[in-house]
Amino acid sequence: MSERDTAPTEAEADPGERMLADPAAQKKVLNRLRRAQGQLGAVITAVEDGSHCRDVIHQLSAVSKALDRAGFLIISTALRECLEDDEDEVRTEELEKLFLSMA
Repeated sequence: MSERDTAPTEAEADPGERMLADPAAQKKVLNRLRRAQGQLGAVITAVEDGSHCRDVIHQLSAVSKALDRAGFLIISTALRECLEDDEDEVRTEELEKLFLSMA
């Protein structure tokens, strides 16, 4: 077994730390993701029904925006928590990379 197979994941390494410690932020993220899920279902139905490409593109755009907003909310919450915790430079660099990956 390789080291990669035996190394704990981040969640296993610190089971007490949640992705979103703020329950209000978690609720907002979940709402956005559920909205995106519904919109994606509409895209699939539109493609299956042979809808006009304009309608499909419009729905795809809505899905993309909902996912982007959920991602930005997760990252902004993590940045806020990081600044409150005043953690080391490594975490700040990691959050910066995550933020840029959404651009």
